[in-house]
Amino acid sequence: MATLAVGSLLQNPRLSSPRRQKLLLNLKPLRSLDLDCSPHRKLLCSRGACFSNSNPCGKFYIVKASSTDTAPIDTFSSADILYEQTFPVNRIEKVEGKLLIRLDQSKDQLNWRLTIGCSLSGKWILHWGVSYVGDTGSEWDQPPKDMWPHGSIPIKDYAIETPFKKPSKDDTFHEVKIDFNPSSAIEAIHFILKDEETGASYQHKGRDFRVSLVNYLEDDGNMIHAKSSFGKWPDAVEQLPNMVLKAEASCDSKNENRRLEGFYEEQPIVKEVSVGNMVNVAIRKFPDAANIVLHLETDIPGDVVVHWGVCRDDAKTWEIPAVPYPPETTVFRNKALRTLLQPTGNGSRALFTLDEKLDGFLFVLKLDANSWVNFQGNDFYIPLSSARSVKGQSDSESEETSGKSHTDGIINEIRNLVSGLNSEKSLQTKVKEAKESILNEIEKLAAEAYSIFRSSTPSYPEEDSDADDAEPTINISSGTGSGFEILCQGFNWESNKSGRWYMELKEKASEISSLGFTVIWLPPPTESVSPEGYMPKDLYNLNSRYGTINELKDLVKSLHGVGLKVLGDVVLNHRCAHYQNQNGVWNIFGGRLNWDDRAVVGDDPHFQGRGNKSSGDNFHAAPNIDHSQDFVRKDLIEWLCWLREEIGYDGWRLDFVRGFWGGYVKDYLDASEPYFAVGEYWDSLSYTYGEMDHNQDAHRQRIVDWINATNGTAGAFDVTTKGILHSALERREYWRLSDQKGKPPGVVGWWPSRAVTFIENHDTGSTQGHWRFPGGKEMQGYAYILTHPGTPAVFYDHIVSHHRSEIGALISLRNRNKIHCRSIVEIVKAERDVYAATIDDRVAMKIGPGYYEPPSGPQRWSLALEGYDYKVWEASS
Repeated sequence: MATLAVGSLLQNPRLSSPRRQKLLLNLKPLRSLDLDCSPHRKLLCSRGACFSNSNPCGKFYIVKASSTDTAPIDTFSSADILYEQTFPVNRIEKVEGKLLIRLDQSKDQLNWRLTIGCSLSGKWILHWGVSYVGDTGSEWDQPPKDMWPHGSIPIKDYAIETPFKKPSKDDTFHEVKIDFNPSSAIEAIHFILKDEETGASYQHKGRDFRVSLVNYLEDDGNMIHAKSSFGKWPDAVEQLPNMVLKAEASCDSKNENRRLEGFYEEQPIVKEVSVGNMVNVAIRKFPDAANIVLHLETDIPGDVVVHWGVCRDDAKTWEIPAVPYPPETTVFRNKALRTLLQPTGNGSRALFTLDEKLDGFLFVLKLDANSWVNFQGNDFYIPLSSARSVKGQSDSESEETSGKSHTDGIINEIRNLVSGLNSEKSLQTKVKEAKESILNEIEKLAAEAYSIFRSSTPSYPEEDSDADDAEPTINISSGTGSGFEILCQGFNWESNKSGRWYMELKEKASEISSLGFTVIWLPPPTESVSPEGYMPKDLYNLNSRYGTINELKDLVKSLHGVGLKVLGDVVLNHRCAHYQNQNGVWNIFGGRLNWDDRAVVGDDPHFQGRGNKSSGDNFHAAPNIDHSQDFVRKDLIEWLCWLREEIGYDGWRLDFVRGFWGGYVKDYLDASEPYFAVGEYWDSLSYTYGEMDHNQDAHRQRIVDWINATNGTAGAFDVTTKGILHSALERREYWRLSDQKGKPPGVVGWWPSRAVTFIENHDTGSTQGHWRFPGGKEMQGYAYILTHPGTPAVFYDHIVSHHRSEIGALISLRNRNKIHCRSIVEIVKAERDVYAATIDDRVAMKIGPGYYEPPSGPQRWSLALEGYDYKVWEASS
């Protein structure tokens, strides 16, 4: 036990007098405290539902060591403050509401009405279209004009968008009403809910909403007429047993014949709102004492745990300091300490007594099992040495110090920690000890992988700026390949329709290779309920809509023959079942992997799995696979290794990796040893009142966290960069292409070697067009990603379009100048109408209509490429 006594700290001079008085009313003196530093002490991290953006109040208390029972009362005057810094931080609050859907007959009993409502405040838009009886595939059509509600606008030729409206001025409820005639040939209405304030889109069970308007029998060409039955709006408490709201790609291929029925259904909806808070740190020294005291406080509501340590040199390697510690402190895996901050009237705080010989204090804040707060992508760093030597250090100086990038020492230490956490042996032991608790362990491990690579300017041996003429060292790893890869997506959303895509692509193998690509990504190879391959059924049946298994082998052999590595598109998150269980639910699998419902996660009520809770986001259109099960992981590892040997795949594109923990991906990649692997982690960027936020750190952090969880064994598609390019080019806001530190604002600015940059793919473009790149500006996008670090990916549709020659020229320039995934970018201009940068001092580029020319000097530049609103120069030797 360590006995600590309490001394009083003075008021924070930055805080206004009324705020001080408010805090004084809430403060109670602290008594001497006995600390139990046992590592087994449990910290409860539940959080309050409400929050405040106000600054914390300024009466502080200090906990300091004392050899007596009573500590002297010291005055913490402004002259005693050696260092003080206030850090602005952002976090995400989730607001829950309901989406309400009602289908009923109109009063004239002739027409029907679909009403869609939302209980959350916001600027809501219904993005919708229809499909007709006899349609094949998943494309939408625009509804006939007589179905368009007032205020609707067309979206190309496949959809319209209709704004939600309030039924009355004082209502918080929003709704859209769609009237239609059931005797028309329309088979279903499809829609997505969009929030213009945040830019987020909401789907049903991972797919577009689909409301069937007619279920029919082909009986002499006549359809069964609708019958009416419906509930109340919006206060219905009973739901009809035969709901017709379905996911677009249901696994149940059995089409029951039934008439149109009215219904009422509520679906939960969660909106993420960005909230600004602050963290304040102040340091003082007691007279005649060997220690300094650090005071940390925040206005973040609820229970906040500070995960902290100290360092002794510039390497910033975390270590645990000597006692004393604040109350509610536990040791975390002999690497760091965790302290539950003590509540105040407007937040929480803690006091840390530290040896004055230490160099720095490092910390992050833990809000709950999955939420962490850092500072601009890095751990908070407080320079104790600067506080000792310079009193009253300016804010600009301290911000510069705290913003320094991490060195390899801290990165390697934390990577070693996560490697230990991810070990399969440890996980299996926990399964044997307590099967029912495995999810809690998984969630904890996934959250604690938060800090492997926070640095916004990571250091790599290959990035030595002094060695301009030296070629980077080529080290093959599954997260980067050689580092010089250029990826071609070898298909689009329609490629399955010919039934012989493998043979068609084989004919283009030499052409694709001649453009300079090194890797090609093929479509999902397995038997699938959906023709595109993303609803797999029998994993070992490789006869698909793209061709036969023998044609696939022949294609891979041909691609290898022209020097291309081949990625297989593997769907590991979900799998469609072959059989129903005793309750009629499709969750029993056939084929070589004849799993039962233990292979299905237990927290998706649609499929009644007996597995553990999902370790990620559920994809509700198909049974989500429980990767915590030993037999599941064993079978999937065997399947991946079989694909490598039997087909000849060199690596993987991993579908919907949001659905399961990245630590499992590490297991699969360690076993299958791919040349290159990339995951699809796609969610919404941050918006405020319909406008994209400049700071997208929270978005790219989620992607980086997933890469962290794989221990860097996989890269990830840089969705952040794609989204920022959209706004920059569409709105002529090229300043968005530089973050607050003057670095690229996407994943490529934080972890370039693991960022797979792209502007379009089969989901965002092609005939789906869920997030199409701004029309006419594609080559600006390619001028950016093909000259910058990261691993660029080019979409098939663009290769076979009029952009082919320009893309080929950019690829040639990239290869000629040996630009690689860790190349160094210097942004020289990021203004309203122009963005310009130099890369490795070998290439200069600009996009946008504004003016830029690289400066003349000892380095000569020659214009290499020029197109609509872009130019690229090469340095002359």
